Amino acid sequence: MKEFLHPLPPQEPRAGGPPPAVFWLTGISGAGKTTIAGCVIRLFTAFGWRAVNLDGDELRRGLNADLGFSDEDRAENVRRIAEVASLMADAGLLVVVSCISPKQSFRETAKAIVGAQRFIEVHIDTPLDVAESRDPKGLYRLARAGNITGFTGIHADYEVPTDPQLRIDTTLTQADPAANVIRQYYVGTRLRSVSIL
Repeated sequence: MKEFLHPLPPQEPRAGGPPPAVFWLTGISGAGKTTIAGCVIRLFTAFGWRAVNLDGDELRRGLNADLGFSDEDRAENVRRIAEVASLMADAGLLVVVSCISPKQSFRETAKAIVGAQRFIEVHIDTPLDVAESRDPKGLYRLARAGNITGFTGIHADYEVPTDPQLRIDTTLTQADPAANVIRQYYVGTRLRSVSIL
């Protein structure tokens, strides 16, 4: 039964569907990654595109529950997410990853796993003071109180992407328009020769 273990060839689009891609939304906690990812999924679904979200926080409660927040564990967290995203893209899906992935080396590893041709890095760019004022999960408050250690932006650096495909400033762009920016980029760079618009 080995024939059932091989993934579909990378970049092999489903008949009548868009070519697979992995949208890697990176940014500090509270930047708006999860919210924007949800909007992207809804937008893609409205166009009849098969799309799925891999949320870093949710995966930390399941697949990656055994990992901590050391550099080694953070790197492994990103690696596992990238492997899952790659398998989903192999199956013809559009994959939206929302994950802090704080180091450039982590994101380069993800890109290598997914494949450069289908990896779209999206920096959800939000100043620390804005993200901390939002603090939807109360994590900044806990970090400031010393109840969380190694928190990105407070105790650990976030390495800003040097050359992302997209940079979205959430102080200027709300979630729904941000999702449309992502879709427009995908259409303009990946669907030029595909008649499914």
